[in-house]
Amino acid sequence: MNKLLSLKKKILYRANYRGTKEMDILLTKFVEKYINTLDEAQLNELNNFLDFEDEVIYNYYQYGRSSSKIESNRIAILFKKFKL
Repeated sequence: MNKLLSLKKKILYRANYRGTKEMDILLTKFVEKYINTLDEAQLNELNNFLDFEDEVIYNYYQYGRSSSKIESNRIAILFKKFKL
């Protein structure tokens, strides 16, 4: 299996199994929409984004609370603009 395909599968799995059903749905839909448009560097950014706790990601998405943990990169911008 090639490296990019393996990374994509890992990202999809991590997005789908978060711990809360709400975050599972939100992150899975986001990842499914954008995963095939991202290059390797952006996929790595997305993988790193998924390292954040659900609460940090949710507050960033829902309330626009910027976290010093979340870098302003293409993934964060796409996620903030994403609508279900």
